[in-house]
Amino acid sequence: MFANVREKNGGVFRSLSLFFVILPQNSADAGRFVLRRANLTTMIEAKNIVKRYGTLEVLRGVDLTIERGEVVSIVGASGAGKTTLLQIIGTLDTPNGGTVSYDGVDVLALKGKELARFRNRNIGFVFQLHQLLPEFTTLENVAIPALIGGASRDEAYGRAREILEYLGLGDRLTHKPAQLSGGERQRTAVARALVNKPQVVLADEPSGSLDTHNKQELHRLFFQLRDEMQQTFVIVTHDEQLAAQADRTLRMQDGLIV
Repeated sequence: MFANVREKNGGVFRSLSLFFVILPQNSADAGRFVLRRANLTTMIEAKNIVKRYGTLEVLRGVDLTIERGEVVSIVGASGAGKTTLLQIIGTLDTPNGGTVSYDGVDVLALKGKELARFRNRNIGFVFQLHQLLPEFTTLENVAIPALIGGASRDEAYGRAREILEYLGLGDRLTHKPAQLSGGERQRTAVARALVNKPQVVLADEPSGSLDTHNKQELHRLFFQLRDEMQQTFVIVTHDEQLAAQADRTLRMQDGLIV
């Protein structure tokens, strides 16, 4: 027997599907019900996403479901709507119509500080250009999202140090971005995306500015992180090699997934 209930998660109510299971272990237990949570695997669900800029309709009713722990690539020609879709999924932009949910949480219903808090805790971003602050060290850059999220200085720097060492940057903690190679800067950007242990990492052309060697290293890193940390990755890319390695490749054309 199924039931729908609502639980409070970080100040946000979300719907959960639950079911009852009869355990016929012996005569004394016959008919006893145990409440268990259903095996929910969907991490991101977007329905009928529409986005217009004036009279230009960039997204024309996109439906998208991404499972927990998946690595999904989104490919397509420039202007197909890939980055716009990623920004809407990442709550950086608002659609003109449609819904986006994370693990049952309707993120488009969140506003202001509540939305910023959800984004900080649950979503990591990696962009084509690393977007590191030039006046801060590697350690300081990576610690910033944790500090914004309310972690103490010791906790934030501890987390940053741990993830940087994991990514092979333990000897670059005091270096500023100008003192790092292109591959090191992008790995630092990945570390910054991971410091709050988000459920989802969204990447927009993450290897677009890298040479072949560093590009391959970054691609391997995404799958290693998925396997070891169970994050979900959504990657917009023009790189056919990266797209082919993903669990699933979605192709966009004229504002739709085709």
